[in-house]
Amino acid sequence: MELLSISRTVIYEQIRAGRLRTVKQGRTRLVPDGAIAEYVALLEREANR
Repeated sequence: MELLSISRTVIYEQIRAGRLRTVKQGRTRLVPDGAIAEYVALLEREANR
């Protein structure tokens, strides 16, 4: 949330939409560094359309 400056709700919406990749460790859902970079690249591609 802090790295992307977006709310928790938006994070979960993006996860459900398949736009932000996560991994699960027990009951905890983690967002790998690479997934954040992929998400930012996706946003940049969408902005350039």
